[in-house]
Amino acid sequence: MKPIDKIQIQQYLDEKLNKPLYLHLETTTGAYSAHRNESNLTVVAFIRNAEITYEQAKITGNGPFRIGLKMPHGWTYAEGLTDFTIDEQDRLLAAGHHPDGKLAIAFQLSESPFPS
Repeated sequence: MKPIDKIQIQQYLDEKLNKPLYLHLETTTGAYSAHRNESNLTVVAFIRNAEITYEQAKITGNGPFRIGLKMPHGWTYAEGLTDFTIDEQDRLLAAGHHPDGKLAIAFQLSESPFPS
């Protein structure tokens, strides 16, 4: 992965407008952090292979970044993104990492389902 390039990501998002895609979106404050400090609130969200089609998409911010997708009945967005790649399968793989390298958020789009 490399640091977010807003122009490259916006171009990717624009190319996928109105196409059926699969979304993987995952956030975590550290699912296993509570074992170190019981007062830590563990927060996790996970969705994989949700079929979506969006009619508008934007990447905003100056770092960390936010990607928002407007669908016919609402929005989905991911905030805190720091790194990305577009892989050989033309999937957008974006992530937000803490300064120590730990994953905080993953946001991925693909024209085919992600492996289970």
